[in-house]
Amino acid sequence: MNWFSSITGSIRIMFAGIWLVIRIILEYFGFISDGNDRSTGIKDLRDEYKKANYR
Repeated sequence: MNWFSSITGSIRIMFAGIWLVIRIILEYFGFISDGNDRSTGIKDLRDEYKKANYR
């Protein structure tokens, strides 16, 4: 029975790693967000900088 629990633990860790990679890819391309989206803040700052027309 010990080998069964070690196999299920290994499978669980493997799926957790795969899910982490998929989630990072989806966040990178903007499909999902964790609520801490820094890229939109940078974009807003760039737009304000263009509106101010600093040279």
